[in-house]
Amino acid sequence: MRHPIHRRTLLRGALGLAGLSLSQRLSLGALISEDELADAGTLVILQLSGGNDGLSTVIPFADDAYAAARRSTRFAQDEVLGLDDYLGLHPELQHIRSEFESGRAAIVQGVGYSNPNRSHFKSMDIWHSASPDGRAVKSGWVGRLSEALSTTGYNPERVVHIGGSLPYSLHSKSSPAVSFVQPDNYRWVGNEPEMNDVADQLGSDSNSESSGGAIGHLRGVMRDAAASSRRIRSAAAQYETHVDYPGGELARSLRTAAALIKSELGCRVVSLEQTGFDTHQGQRVVHTRLMSQLDAALRAFQADLAGSAAGRKTVILAFSEFGRRIVENGSNGTDHGTAGPMFLLGPSVSGGLHGAHPSLTDRDGDDLIFHTDFRSVYATVIEKHFGVDSAGVLGGSYAQLPLLG
Repeated sequence: MRHPIHRRTLLRGALGLAGLSLSQRLSLGALISEDELADAGTLVILQLSGGNDGLSTVIPFADDAYAAARRSTRFAQDEVLGLDDYLGLHPELQHIRSEFESGRAAIVQGVGYSNPNRSHFKSMDIWHSASPDGRAVKSGWVGRLSEALSTTGYNPERVVHIGGSLPYSLHSKSSPAVSFVQPDNYRWVGNEPEMNDVADQLGSDSNSESSGGAIGHLRGVMRDAAASSRRIRSAAAQYETHVDYPGGELARSLRTAAALIKSELGCRVVSLEQTGFDTHQGQRVVHTRLMSQLDAALRAFQADLAGSAAGRKTVILAFSEFGRRIVENGSNGTDHGTAGPMFLLGPSVSGGLHGAHPSLTDRDGDDLIFHTDFRSVYATVIEKHFGVDSAGVLGGSYAQLPLLG
């Protein structure tokens, strides 16, 4: 179903920040030059879709309450990859544990938000928009970040999603993202027929001085999209690496991400997704397979970037829309919960455990109680990695965490 685009709405999006002077942009506190942006490097956002079970990822093996709540899904102390005398990682996460020991992996525990929603779609909308209002805010947090970074014009490769469905986090009124499964089916995330319709509407308003500029902007965006397609196809086709990536969609996507990051196309955010985490039944087998795929893909990706200037400036951020309940269900799985861990990996990451693990006894029914708002993690990345004022992007101030050097 096509939704009508109001002329004034698109006109505001088309002109948007482009109508502001540099001094006005800087006064907003969220704007830096393209050169400074290039120095910031790339953020790789990895979405673990379906609700990753945090208690099977960062495992409180020494907690009696964990053993009591998890009969079929629990891991014993001699199985986990120990982090300290209380916590350990899933046994398949050997690369992440190695990065943790080297100080290049940060685990943020107990992440969530107030009044949690257990719907996949609504909770993901909250994470994507960085607001309890979800899509009502009309843009995603990465989209707003991209707008704040657009001080020297629109770069169609600034924000790229590798996957079949564009996350709402990348939605922007004036800085569209690129989305593709693989480069040979590249598409720009814009509806060209609708854009042409709006251009016709604007063109019919002969008394509007701004309509001509808007039409030019729209046509320019579409020209940029066509050129972007050629550049991305070329970068992926010509890319050569000494790293042997494992099979699977995630590894293929990360290989493409490495090609784009090292191509100097100006990719500043690359978004990817690993699906399958809605483990209501038979969790231990399914989740173990996912952890194995995740770890192997990240190992290859980081080995591919290692030693390169682009790799030294790349940060990986992994999250899920919610955790899962403490007590497993009757189908050897777990149901939708609340708080869970987030991960950051990269040379500039201040590794270690951040925040206390949520209590398994002082809890909200069968749910963990969060203590770290996910927007604090976003704020830290926005400020420390991109040098942008996070309040302007997130619509409010959130405490920063010591996650990045």
